[in-house]
Amino acid sequence: MDGTRRRLAEEREQALARLAGLTGDYDAVVAASRDTNADDEHDPEGATIAFERSQIGALVRQVRRHLAELDAASARVEAGTYGICERCGSPIGAARLDALPAARRCIGCASAPG
Repeated sequence: MDGTRRRLAEEREQALARLAGLTGDYDAVVAASRDTNADDEHDPEGATIAFERSQIGALVRQVRRHLAELDAASARVEAGTYGICERCGSPIGAARLDALPAARRCIGCASAPG
């Protein structure tokens, strides 16, 4: 499990670095929008700035969700339930955990509807 802990910690560090970069990008877009006409409807740059702000905001939320998933995976490691499907209780395949270390479900349960 030390390898799993290390992998989750590395992924968490990468996600935090990405979050810091995105937060800086978001702050830059917001600062740029303060320097422009606040009327997005009539300002040709307004729609672009709003779109960029929306896109970066979505990426920030995605990284935060990923961090939460990594933290939950670390908790499962500590609890001894890492690698066990939360839905059916079967082992999650090694290939799936290599691709998605924070996976909560086996391939069968992840691809099942509902």
